[in-house]
Amino acid sequence: MKTLKILDFGLTPYEDALEIQRQCVAEVAEQNLTGIVILLEHPPVYTFGKSANVNNLLASPEFVKNIGASIFKTDRGGDVTFHGPGQLVVYPIINLAYFNLGIRDYVCCLEKSMISVLKKYNIEAGCIDGLTGVWLPANAVSAERKIGAIGVRVSRGITSHGIALNIHTDLSYFYNIIPCGIAGKSVTSMEKELGAEVRFESVKKDFVAAIQAVFGSKIQIIKKEELKNGFQC
Repeated sequence: MKTLKILDFGLTPYEDALEIQRQCVAEVAEQNLTGIVILLEHPPVYTFGKSANVNNLLASPEFVKNIGASIFKTDRGGDVTFHGPGQLVVYPIINLAYFNLGIRDYVCCLEKSMISVLKKYNIEAGCIDGLTGVWLPANAVSAERKIGAIGVRVSRGITSHGIALNIHTDLSYFYNIIPCGIAGKSVTSMEKELGAEVRFESVKKDFVAAIQAVFGSKIQIIKKEELKNGFQC
């Protein structure tokens, strides 16, 4: 059976996470590994994908700095989004050849993983045709709203970047952007929907199980302190 290595880095600056991804991509390629899945949170940061419209950041750089956030342009797909504490960020570095997946099917696997986790907490989520990410349907008090974002990159059959699932994220940061360039749609979190505390570590464990099920793989969890030569796993 195929094995995915799981690395949990905890709270990690976005710039450091880009370097971790770069090293993971190189390791998967050079050693012909099945894949490495990185779990982490970021300090507050707005990131722009390759096709992002800079006008979708509604605040000035000075305002962003004053609220303790930063701005990064990156090489993933998609527009502008926000990452911050209380949001589970997952970067799967997957060798797609091992799973016989195209890019669209791979994105569907990520969507299914988030939907599966949310269902465990009695949150019914799904996808909307033509829009990326995972959404909650409109109800009597709320319109359709996004709870999980997806932005990926695939180079030579190896993926990077990934998903961001809002658990107890400070949603006020999203007021300063048009999330993913989609006007008129709001963003939500698990805690907002449930009106109750949600344990981050529990959701993280559930997501690892969901990844294992969706990709049909064994899981090898590697702690940060176990990494060899400063990084290699």
